[in-house]
Amino acid sequence: MILASVEAAQLPVEGLIKDLAFILILAAITTVLFKWLKQPVVLGYIVAGFLASPNFTYLPSVTTESNIEFWAQIGIVVLLFSLGLEFSFKKLVNAGGSAVVTALIIVTGMMCVGFLIGHVLGFSHINSLFLGGMLSMSSTTIIIKAFNDLGLKHMKFASLVFAVLIVEDLFAVLMMVILSSIAINDSVAGGEMLFSITKLAFFLIMWFAVGVFVLPSLLNNTRRFLNSETLLIISMGLCLGMAVFSVYCGFSLALGAFVMGSILAGTSFAERIEKVVTPVKDLFGSVFFISVGMMVNPSVISTYWTPILILSAVVIVGMIVFGTSGMLVTGQTLKVAIEAGFSLTQIGEFAFIIATLGMSLGVLDPTIYPIVVAVSVLTTFTTPYFIRMADPVYSGLVKILPKRLHFLIDRYCDQASTESETGLLWKSVLNRYLWRVMLYTVILITICLISINWLLPWLVNITPSWGRLICALATITAMGPFLLALSMPASKRTERQRLLAANARFDVPLIVMTIFRMIVALIIVIFLLARIYSVWVGVVFGFIVFVILIFGFSKQLKKKMRSIESRFIDNLNERELRRSGKKNNIVSNLHMAYMTVGYDCPFVGERLQDSGIRQKCGVNIATIQRGATLIPVPAGDTRIFPGDVLGVIGTDEQIQQLLEIVEKDGEETTSVSPSDYKLTTLQLSENSPLVGKTVAESRLSTDYSTLLVSINRNEEFLTPAASTVFEPHDILWVVSTARTIATLR
Repeated sequence: MILASVEAAQLPVEGLIKDLAFILILAAITTVLFKWLKQPVVLGYIVAGFLASPNFTYLPSVTTESNIEFWAQIGIVVLLFSLGLEFSFKKLVNAGGSAVVTALIIVTGMMCVGFLIGHVLGFSHINSLFLGGMLSMSSTTIIIKAFNDLGLKHMKFASLVFAVLIVEDLFAVLMMVILSSIAINDSVAGGEMLFSITKLAFFLIMWFAVGVFVLPSLLNNTRRFLNSETLLIISMGLCLGMAVFSVYCGFSLALGAFVMGSILAGTSFAERIEKVVTPVKDLFGSVFFISVGMMVNPSVISTYWTPILILSAVVIVGMIVFGTSGMLVTGQTLKVAIEAGFSLTQIGEFAFIIATLGMSLGVLDPTIYPIVVAVSVLTTFTTPYFIRMADPVYSGLVKILPKRLHFLIDRYCDQASTESETGLLWKSVLNRYLWRVMLYTVILITICLISINWLLPWLVNITPSWGRLICALATITAMGPFLLALSMPASKRTERQRLLAANARFDVPLIVMTIFRMIVALIIVIFLLARIYSVWVGVVFGFIVFVILIFGFSKQLKKKMRSIESRFIDNLNERELRRSGKKNNIVSNLHMAYMTVGYDCPFVGERLQDSGIRQKCGVNIATIQRGATLIPVPAGDTRIFPGDVLGVIGTDEQIQQLLEIVEKDGEETTSVSPSDYKLTTLQLSENSPLVGKTVAESRLSTDYSTLLVSINRNEEFLTPAASTVFEPHDILWVVSTARTIATLR
């Protein structure tokens, strides 16, 4: 007890709770106000943060700002985990080309513009370089919240924006390495940058492989034990565990949380996990946005208002121009490109991280940090309004855009989204080949590193004479199946035959791909033996071991390896297979979205052919997921029930229109609550319109929502029947509201 008291005295628990209570009460007031004003809730959080900060002297402020920063860091982790749950690795791969090119255009363009503006404002060379880095990163957390508040996360452009933000976050890790190298050495250390890129790719692929292979199977095998409470504990434990491991590997907490969310997004538990994590995300996410509002300093804004306004304008205009251009270059339609560009008009958490890096290295002017904070808050405040402006700007631009230019853009988009059958087949084979090489190479390198760094020293310490041999044999045995998988053809025999039939020249790249796989596998074997013994031993015995492994495996082992790989692919596509969904994008203006039928949906209980969904909204219902049962291409007589997950194909406008109808769940408040209904009496006068009517004719239940319980007639209680006739002076015992009783009287 004494020890517990001492520990409690050392921890600022009371101040922590006090600060949290204060900011949440302020946030509750401001969010209700902004809801009433029909404004985005995130703006209410920012206002609450400003009111709770020491910069607003008319109210008490938080006792310790580090307390809020602590909660805000948790908020960032949970927000990025939730983003990962909505954006799986498969979606990132599907949108990868467009996302990478767009993010590269944005980061490069904004870096150059920020560098030039920094010199115009009188900053030094290195300060201008850091300023360009800070202005090139949009805020993932701000955009997530804005999309949720505005109900846009089902739109086609939203998934593309999420992909761009994720790629930007990966670029930010590399940018921090480059800026650190320039600040310290006045040059870019190519070796260090290459090492950082390799380490990042290694981290992502390794945990992607482990997570996809292990987690879906583990969750499915323990499905009967996973209620909401257990699922919340497991998912948050995995999220925080991966975040900690990410920091251990030299990356951010947020990156680890996102990786775990992306892994879980491919499982059939994704919707349940998202549902149980939502309250945690809402709580700690609100604290993050409040912490952003606390950084608003009116004195700094009044002193540096000119550079703040200039940089804010640069961020908004630059992000719109480069974001829209990047989307157009990658073949997106003009409407999607404009919507994506207008969504990226802010800077956020990575700007603060880069600024903190510059301050810690002693190369960043101290005045730049508060300026960047003010720019971040200002652009955060305007983000929801610019997202809403996208459609009006597109409509206006279409009217003034020359028809010839509009035709060229549309034709370019159609050509970019249309490929020949041979091109699609070749693209599929090449993607599978690259993924297999990267995946199995990372797994094999991981086994080598574990063996060399941990297993070898332990065995040599136990048996100095036999330790190296045992380590080599054990490691090669563990690597054997993966070496075989790496060496196996990535394409099916029928695919190779079709490619060769289309063009005989396809035989050359297929042969080159085979040789390259063999060389990679051989290099890994030689590397292992060279580290255990010597280079000559590695080269000589590496060839021998490689030949034995590749040509000595039995057909049963090859078949087993194919089944393991098939299981991996099934785990990767588990969620899509469960819903039979393919890629999100179908053609340039159509995509598939999934929506859950709410209890207040007007189609509940109706057959598809009677609901008129296609006639009213113009969409097609491709699948219906009902619990563990999938109904592919449902027939017209299939009924719709609450909780069904509809796979809907349509345009953005059609899906958004249907979404508002389908997902009605009765959460809107009404003027009548259950406590308003009471058991009371009603005495009929001689002039009452009910006198002379039967209970059925009175229509009390249908017209007045009133339940007739009993009739007191001459001190005798009667059980009413449909044919019972009301008489003067009857006392009716009814369940209804006070307002309805007054009307009946």
